Amino acid sequence: MTTLIINNKGQYNHRILRTLKYLKIPVELVSNELEIGEILAKKPVGLILGGGPSIEGAGNCEKYIKELDIPILGICLGHQLIAKTFGGKIATATSESYAQINIDVIEENEIFKELPENLEVWTSHKDEVHELTDDFKILATSKICKFEAIKHKDKPIYGIQFHPEVHHTPKGEKIFENFYNFCKNYKNEN
Repeated sequence: MTTLIINNKGQYNHRILRTLKYLKIPVELVSNELEIGEILAKKPVGLILGGGPSIEGAGNCEKYIKELDIPILGICLGHQLIAKTFGGKIATATSESYAQINIDVIEENEIFKELPENLEVWTSHKDEVHELTDDFKILATSKICKFEAIKHKDKPIYGIQFHPEVHHTPKGEKIFENFYNFCKNYKNEN
């Protein structure tokens, strides 16, 4: 029941790996250049699309989002790729942020289960989602970013703009645990 972290060459991908290993979640960090068949051969229960410097360097991530029927959690760039794949717009943030901020959870859903409505999180981004299609619902927002967390209405696809893998997001580990539990349940139901 392995989760794959898709390495988009961002500074936090190895932190995601360490966090999941610490939580005893079976995990493997893989290249974003793997083909769909190579991903499926690993039989993952879920994918985490890690952060990275740019959409241009995201390899086959858009293919994974479109073609795979397994739960996906996009973090930072991964979140932006999810929105873009479904027709959303990405642009430079009105307030580039490298700081701890508070987000407001609008809808608990699977990934925010048993977490408070107001969370401290670490944000580290230059770009962000500016427009979202009707395919998505907003799960969390903040004063600096309208789309802090999103969920596809029909597919098991989530995106979060912030970084749950760093200690500046004190309850970040719970988000990973919730996502992994969702992945296991999704696999058992499908």
